[in-house]
Amino acid sequence: MSSSNSLSLAPEAAALPGRHRSLAGDAFRRLRRHRPAMLGLSIVVLLVLAALAAPWVSPYDPVQMSGGEAFEGPSGRHPLGTDEYGRDLLSRIIYGSRTSLSVGIISVSISLVIGTVLGLVSGYFLGATDMVVSRIMDILFAFPPLLLALVVIAVLGPGIDRTMVAIGIVYIPLFSRLCRGSVLAERGKVYVDAARMVGSGNGRIMRRHILPNVLAPIIVQASLCMSYAVLAEAALSFLGLGTQPPMPSWGSMLNKGVAVMYHSPWVSIWPGLAIMIVVFAFNVFGDGLRDALDPRLIGT
Repeated sequence: MSSSNSLSLAPEAAALPGRHRSLAGDAFRRLRRHRPAMLGLSIVVLLVLAALAAPWVSPYDPVQMSGGEAFEGPSGRHPLGTDEYGRDLLSRIIYGSRTSLSVGIISVSISLVIGTVLGLVSGYFLGATDMVVSRIMDILFAFPPLLLALVVIAVLGPGIDRTMVAIGIVYIPLFSRLCRGSVLAERGKVYVDAARMVGSGNGRIMRRHILPNVLAPIIVQASLCMSYAVLAEAALSFLGLGTQPPMPSWGSMLNKGVAVMYHSPWVSIWPGLAIMIVVFAFNVFGDGLRDALDPRLIGT
């Protein structure tokens, strides 16, 4: 009787390790079936390729002026028209993707690293450490994001590198709160107690055991924050505090187009569309990534 029970349980027990190894494959399979997410990913990939290949795919130098071609409408020579200095808008939008992508990646990386470390430490140790970190995050949360970015830039000064730092600081509380909540849910589980019993130190437990189990929502938040970072950079550049001329930026291009909206609408339409499409792409990809990594959907 006992031998038959062991035989009947053996296939299930043998299947568990294979099932565990296929969790990443299951998530990728669900992501591939999420059509809006794949559309967003395709747009993001095109954005990356355009940014990397900008010197080769741009028809003109983005800062080259031509007074005799100012405010030319879309044509075969200039597919998207020209601005007030006769600069080709297609070239400037392609190079502007470099600005948006670099600001998004670097600023979100700053937020992710600092916020995750703070959330991991405060959620694991609790007590005075948690109180200090949480109060600092509360102070940062008290400011509207754009206002906080303006304060940081007012202290550091305008420029693309300072814009990255400012946007990075703005979104630190999002990652810190998210990571802290996930750590609180994990720190009392059996595998953490088992790690302590075998002599693992706090640093090893946080790094090797807890962090891998809280990364999924953090990755999703990072993908969504890319769209926030693109919008924030465009807003700061629109106000003249982000990317400085003559470097192309969708926000500053939009600012220049406002004054000539009625007689040369293409100057502001194209950078506005570029911002909208990129933000849409990151948002739908982030939504699909969230659905793919949702542990409640594993096995569906």
